[in-house]
Amino acid sequence: MKLRSIFKKKENPQPLETGPFPPGKVGVVDLSTEGDQSVRGLSDLYSPDPGPDLHAPVHDIADILQEMGKITEDQYARLRLHQASNPACDSVEWLVQEKCVDADDVLPAKAQWYGLEFQPIAPADVEKEAFEKLSSEFIRRNFILPVRVEGQTLVVATSEPGNVLAMEDVKRQTQMELKVLVCRAEDIEAACESFRDEPIDYDLDDFISDLTEVEVVQDEEDDSEDLERMAGESPVIKYVNYLISNAIREGASDIHIEPKAKKTKIRYRIDGVLFEVREAPSKMHPAIVSRIKIMANLDISERRLPQDGKVSVIVGGRAVDLRVSTLPTSHGEKTVIRVLDSRSIMRGLDQLGMEDGVCARFEEQIALPHGVFLVTGPTGSGKSTTLYTALGQMDGERLNVSTVEDPVEYELGFCNQVQVSDVIGLTFAAALRSLLRQDPDIIMIGEIRDNETARVAIQAALTGHLVLSTLHTNDAASSVTRLVNIGIDAYLIAASLNGVLAQRLVRKICPKCKESYQVAERMKRYIDRAGISAKELCHGAGCDQCRGSGFAGRLGIYELLIVDEAFRDMINKDASVTNMRRAFIQSKSPSLYDDGLRKVKLGLTTVEEVLRVTEVYGQSETEV
Repeated sequence: MKLRSIFKKKENPQPLETGPFPPGKVGVVDLSTEGDQSVRGLSDLYSPDPGPDLHAPVHDIADILQEMGKITEDQYARLRLHQASNPACDSVEWLVQEKCVDADDVLPAKAQWYGLEFQPIAPADVEKEAFEKLSSEFIRRNFILPVRVEGQTLVVATSEPGNVLAMEDVKRQTQMELKVLVCRAEDIEAACESFRDEPIDYDLDDFISDLTEVEVVQDEEDDSEDLERMAGESPVIKYVNYLISNAIREGASDIHIEPKAKKTKIRYRIDGVLFEVREAPSKMHPAIVSRIKIMANLDISERRLPQDGKVSVIVGGRAVDLRVSTLPTSHGEKTVIRVLDSRSIMRGLDQLGMEDGVCARFEEQIALPHGVFLVTGPTGSGKSTTLYTALGQMDGERLNVSTVEDPVEYELGFCNQVQVSDVIGLTFAAALRSLLRQDPDIIMIGEIRDNETARVAIQAALTGHLVLSTLHTNDAASSVTRLVNIGIDAYLIAASLNGVLAQRLVRKICPKCKESYQVAERMKRYIDRAGISAKELCHGAGCDQCRGSGFAGRLGIYELLIVDEAFRDMINKDASVTNMRRAFIQSKSPSLYDDGLRKVKLGLTTVEEVLRVTEVYGQSETEV
C-alpha cells in the first residue's frame, strides 16, 4: 500500500517555522527528488512553497536602522559586503566602529527588534518603592532599573534588552510580572546616583553624647565594609561611617581629622580647597582615630610613630578605596584619609578639559612605540589621573602594560601593577630593571625621583619601550633642566624625550549660581591682554549647591611641549631653564596661562582662579 493512500494531502500547506525569525525570511527544505518512488510519495505528505533563498541575510538591526533612516543605502551595502567575507562580524559593532551610526541610535533599533518600547528615563520618573525592590549593585551590574509598580506588574527599563537571564532573575527576586522598556545606560546610572545622594538619617548630637562613655576595643574587621549597613552599630562606628560616607557624597578627595587643644577639627578637601565641616570634643579624638586604625589594620597601641594603611569600603553600592595616614602631633594623632574613587579616572581624554588640538597631539604621543613622555605639575594637579586615563586608551589585550607606583592608588585590571617598597629594597629602579626582563611594551612610573630611576627609564626608552612618568616641575620646559640637574646627560635626554605635558587643576564655576560680574580693577590688564570682553566674564555668586564657594568641580589647564628636531638641538646646545623656556615660546604652543584664559573666555572658570594656579598673580605686565 502506498503512503499517499493512507494520508490525505494538505490542500494549502503553510511554511514551516523553524525559529523566531520575521515571516518570509525562513527557507523550507524541499524533500522531493526525482529518484525513488517512495521518496516522491513522502513529498506528498507535506509540500510547502520553496520560500526565499536559504543564503539570504536574516532581517537584523542593520535593516531596522536603514528603515529608520539612520544609515544610508551605501553604508548598508558596505556592511553586507564586509559580512560576506567576515561572517562572524557583528553588524552593530561594525556600524558604530565605522561611525555610520551613534551609539544612541542603536538602542531604539534594538528596542524595535525585540518588540519593546524605547523611552528615556529621568531620575524623577523612578518611584522609590520600585527602586528599592532591587539592590543598587544589582541594578548597576545588570543594567536593569525598576521604574514603577503598576498593580502586580513591575515596570523596568534596561539598556540590554537581550539579557533574558537577568530578567528572569528580577522576576524571581520580586515575584512580580515585568513590563520591559528600553533606555540608555546613562539613564540607569543617573537614577542610581539620585537615590545614592539621599542623606543617611544620622543624629550627630546623639553620637557626640554617646561617645563620651565609649571604650574602644580592637577587633577583627573585614577588608571591605558596607558603611551604610553598619550605621546601626556602636556610636564610634556610626560617627566615623558618617564622616566617610558624607565626604564621598560631597565629592571630597581628602578627610582631615586634626586634634586641637580643646576640640577636634574635621575638614574636607573639595575641589582642591579645605572646608571645615564639623567640630567634636577633644575627648572623642582617641576613639575616632582608633576606629579608623582598626579599619585600616593599623596598630592602635602605637601612637608615637606615623602609620599608613589602606581599606576598602562600600558606599552607595560601589567600592571606594581609602588611604589612611596618621601623624603624631602635640595634641594627638592627626589623621588624613585620601578618598580614591576609581570613577574619577575611568573617563576619556576628552573629559579631562584638554583643548581639541592638545588632546589630538597628546594621543599621538602616547601612541608612539618608544620614548619618554612626562606629565609635570605640583602635588594634587591631576597627574596620576592623566596617566591612568592615557593607559586606559591602550590595548591591554595586545600590549604588555606595566606600572611601578608608590603607592598603587587605583587597581587597573588591564595592566600589571608593582608596589614599591623601600623597606625590602624594591625601589623604583629595582622594579624597573625587573620589568625590563618581563617583555614590556609600555611602562608607567609613578614618579621619577632620583638619578637611578631616571637613568633606567631612559635606557628603557632607548631600547624600544614607551615610558610614561611624572616629574615635579612648574612648567613643561623646565622638565629638561630638572633631568639634567639630577645627573642625566643632555644628549640622552635629547635622544629619548618625546614630550612633556604640564598641567594644573582650576575650579569650575558653579552652574547653579553662575552670573556675569564686574572684574576687579587690578585684573583688567590680564583681561585686556587676552582680548576678553567684560561681557564674557562670569563667576559663581555662591549657593547651597556649591557651599557658598561659587565653584563646583574642577577641570585641567595644560601646556604641551613636543620635542622635535629643533628642540633636540637646543637641548644639546644649552639645557638651561631660560633657554628651554625661550625655545618653548618660539614653538608658539599655548602656555598654562594661555589655556586658562581660553577657559575664562568660555565661561568655565575665573581669571582669579587661573592666576592662583599659574603663579603669575602680582607680577608685572611685562612678566605676564
